[in-house]
Amino acid sequence: MFSEEGQKELERMLSRYPIKRNALLPLLHLAQQENGGWLSEESIKYVAEICEVSETHVEGVISFYTMYKLKKPGKYHLQICTCVPCCLVGGEELLEHTESKLGIHAGSTGDDGMFSIEEMECIGACSFAPAIIVNEDYHEKVNPESMDQLIADLSNNP
Repeated sequence: MFSEEGQKELERMLSRYPIKRNALLPLLHLAQQENGGWLSEESIKYVAEICEVSETHVEGVISFYTMYKLKKPGKYHLQICTCVPCCLVGGEELLEHTESKLGIHAGSTGDDGMFSIEEMECIGACSFAPAIIVNEDYHEKVNPESMDQLIADLSNNP
């Protein structure tokens, strides 16, 4: 299931967790990385077998955490915070602007697979609102103009 490098990382992780089920979160993260940013049914089954838990248990964990994806995200996954601090300084408007700019709604991926948008409840960057995450990179104090520039920069890096 995993690449050679992924298999080495799997073995390293399991050596740190004597109780296999305790490795569930990092193994889900690894499986998601190995599968292009999302968890397929096969990867869920594989992780469940490794951790010696049921697939239902794994699915429950996945549904609790927003960092795990069950659909393939775009190459650039834009997570836009619309929690109260971000909304007070334009987070909701930023989400609407981004949806309009890309022609897709939150929870969707563009037809070309380049961008996906996700509305987030809180990303923990309240002092720097409005904030977004692109893949795993935080961007703070984002406004429509800086979002347009970011999208342009990312679009030029297919």
